[in-house]
Amino acid sequence: MLWPHGTQSIALIGFGVTAGFLLGNLIGDAWSGAPLLDFLDYRGHKLATTLTITLVATAGACFFFYSLGKSKHLQGQIERARRDATEARLKLLETQLEPHMLFNTLANLRVLITLDPPRAVAMLDRLNSYLRVTLSGSRTLAHPLGAEFDRLADYLELMSVRMGERLRYALELPAELREVPVPPLLLQPLVENSIRHGLEPKVEGGEITVRARREGDLLVIELSDTGVGLDAASPSTSRDGGGFGLEQVRERLTTVYGPRAALTLAPGEHTGTRATLRFPLQASSTGDAPAASPTP
Repeated sequence: MLWPHGTQSIALIGFGVTAGFLLGNLIGDAWSGAPLLDFLDYRGHKLATTLTITLVATAGACFFFYSLGKSKHLQGQIERARRDATEARLKLLETQLEPHMLFNTLANLRVLITLDPPRAVAMLDRLNSYLRVTLSGSRTLAHPLGAEFDRLADYLELMSVRMGERLRYALELPAELREVPVPPLLLQPLVENSIRHGLEPKVEGGEITVRARREGDLLVIELSDTGVGLDAASPSTSRDGGGFGLEQVRERLTTVYGPRAALTLAPGEHTGTRATLRFPLQASSTGDAPAASPTP
């Protein structure tokens, strides 16, 4: 706060009143041509009038600076409360996404246990490794884009155990973008959506490609697949780009980056679907995400 506390406050007020009283009257006497220290003359209540003006001005100045300091303090509290609310919201969205992914994986694992036990064991080992990496670190609201791509590679390897050669993927991340902070689990719901609605309905499977690039002050991430496409996908996906995972991604983007962030779905260049994320390289002032933790 701008306003001091305790004895400092009393000393500051006393010094200000004394200095202002003496200096102001000396300047006034010099300006009007009155004798030096003429304000000390009691005749005509000069001293009483001068003291009254000084006290009124002092009270006004004290109230102004006290109000200014209190306003700054309250504004800081509001900003902290807004950041805390944003952090709590992001943590809630992340905790909703993780069980969603885990339940889908366990459902697939249950099928494999009956049809192909060796692949089920391999998938369980991958899941164990994936969860160890994912849950071993403390929860953060942001991590480097490189860590997000590494996490995505782990998830795709996990899905490759189940789908075999039907799933192929490529991840393209320029070195200069690896340290850009992004919310965790930002891309996984998009990949999960591509596998579930694009590649799985296709007998021969397909390929998923994830690319990141910079356009001015925006980070652009494109995820394309060679699946069945929007027209053949489930109604909830093809009609309005909905679905649990996609809505969570949109909500998290808006919470962190504001109205400049966007997620769009469009048909692929030849086949399949293309999902494009665009958001500022820096989080918006209304929804600041903390700095990313270093890549392990």
